[in-house]
Amino acid sequence: MEEKMKKPLIVIAGPTASGKTKISIELAKRIHGEIISGDSMQVYKYMDIGTAKPTKEEMDGVPHYLIDEIDPKEDFSVAIFQQKAKEYMKKIYENHHIPILAGGTGFYIQALVYDINFMETNVDVEYRNRLQELANAEGNDYIHQMLKKVDPVSAATIHPNNLKRVIRALEYYHQTHEPISKHNEREKAKESPYHTAFFCLTMDRDTLYRRIDQRVDLMIQSGLVDEVKGLLDKGYSPHLVSMQGLGYKELVQYLEGKISLEEAIYIIKRDTRHFAKRQLTWFRRQEDPYWIDVEAMDFDIEKIVLNMINYIEEIGIII
Repeated sequence: MEEKMKKPLIVIAGPTASGKTKISIELAKRIHGEIISGDSMQVYKYMDIGTAKPTKEEMDGVPHYLIDEIDPKEDFSVAIFQQKAKEYMKKIYENHHIPILAGGTGFYIQALVYDINFMETNVDVEYRNRLQELANAEGNDYIHQMLKKVDPVSAATIHPNNLKRVIRALEYYHQTHEPISKHNEREKAKESPYHTAFFCLTMDRDTLYRRIDQRVDLMIQSGLVDEVKGLLDKGYSPHLVSMQGLGYKELVQYLEGKISLEEAIYIIKRDTRHFAKRQLTWFRRQEDPYWIDVEAMDFDIEKIVLNMINYIEEIGIII
């Protein structure tokens, strides 16, 4: 399929605190774009500060999708994300606008760009529950070691605390006797159905880590502790997948008296830095992204967006 016959898709990816939100909004205003969030946490209602969700003012009239849409107790997976994102893309194309997928959840981005098939296996509730009970008894690391034995490639890319994905990978192996990493590689090798401009934002590692620390401090000053307390007061269990997000699980421990606020903030900063490092590693493995060093461009939004528009036109996307 020739690129010019495919529908356009702009992707703005990069680690947390790299400036994706502001840049995607400014680009959308210039090219008649509408934004789909490629973030696994911003989709939840009532979780605003800790997910760095853009405010209505910051959105500046640009339509946003998959932000503030589901209740924290509802299930949300990469398959649900893909289905909803494709529905929104259809609507955006009907508006004669261009979809801009902006976020840092690499697997979500990959699922949409390559239209990965998630329908090959059915849910094995009994096996899944057995693994969950085993994790409760033995710990997440025990389950992660099980995955490492049968699928070391997936184990290297999935954090032990991301129990949902670890269990899903084991469930896939249990049903198909094939590592899910092989399935993912096969799907990734497919040609994308979209004419994609894939941007990845980057900067010096020390600068990124300083920005992360400053962002966490600002979240605390903006009322993140009260946001987490409000969720607990509403009856949301700290064991929910949504409540395992960075900044939430640590402050739950603080509110339960298990650690001090200073310890919680230290852990949030440390783990967010580790998360950003994993994001960069993941994006570096992707095929030919267009890297933009936002620090080298002095964090100048105008300069960055013009650079993006030049590239978009260069590869033949009509805007």
